[in-house]
Amino acid sequence: MILVLRALGVGDLVTAVPALRALRAAYPSRELALAAPGWLAPLVDLVGGVDRLVDTAGLDRPLRVGSAPRVAVNLHGRGPQSHRLLAATRPGRLLAFASPDAGCADGPRWAVDEHEVDRWCRLLSWYDIPADRADLSLRRPGAAGLPSGVTVLHPGSKIPAKRWPAERFAALARALTDQGHRVLLTGSADERVLVARVAEAAGLGSDAVLAGRTDLGALAALVADARLVVSGDTGVAHLATGYGTPSVVLFGPVSPAHWGPPPDRPRHRVLWAGEADWPRWDGVGSHPTMAALRLDEVLAAVAEVERVVRVSGAVAA
Repeated sequence: MILVLRALGVGDLVTAVPALRALRAAYPSRELALAAPGWLAPLVDLVGGVDRLVDTAGLDRPLRVGSAPRVAVNLHGRGPQSHRLLAATRPGRLLAFASPDAGCADGPRWAVDEHEVDRWCRLLSWYDIPADRADLSLRRPGAAGLPSGVTVLHPGSKIPAKRWPAERFAALARALTDQGHRVLLTGSADERVLVARVAEAAGLGSDAVLAGRTDLGALAALVADARLVVSGDTGVAHLATGYGTPSVVLFGPVSPAHWGPPPDRPRHRVLWAGEADWPRWDGVGSHPTMAALRLDEVLAAVAEVERVVRVSGAVAA
């Protein structure tokens, strides 16, 4: 068995797809078990190549994997806690970044300023396992009974600092509706109040609010067949990258150099206010780097993405 730890969220899983595919290719006859939260199961199926999902939420409980794995791979973090969690399964070999605190002298050094996709590809490359950083495409999900060709706006984020102001999302929804887009608003069940407020301010009916009404598989299907996705730095943005769905991603305060879509894919546009000397943030509402992004900038990015789609036709980027 090859055991891989990635006990995080949607975006984290999608950015690990090239590494997971590389491990599948390196060990074609071995069971590949992924330790990740169980609610990610629909998305894990769309990654392909994973034989078993080990339901793992966080790092505070032992991994229940049965027999000791032949190889354990830490795609979770730099250690030491994640290293120790995998070491407790008594693997024949541990592939991980060097962590002296965890007694792991082997492996490459962790680099802070690195794109998340490149991080895990570099880790495997150090162990002579080649990984293609461009191998991000997800399998198409089955029909979920949701409309296709819609524009998906995702106002929420589990990190409030990464949310673009709700009133600007509402203004964006109004402007896009006036341009002929059918706008639907997504979010988690916890974000339903926020999303409903955006819909009301935008003059959209309750049928436009999908927050809390779609599971992960249905959300993936919606994004895969969407006309456009506009969101902050969230899992939905990574799904758009995985499906080549045109997208505009609003970043702040974290640089898109770490989590943004690949820069060589013209169907995706990133907006970021940069690392200027911003006003001191009081921890309430959107971070100043998000509040600095203007509606006209977002609309211009949408127009540019749609122009690229028209020019390129149906060829996915």
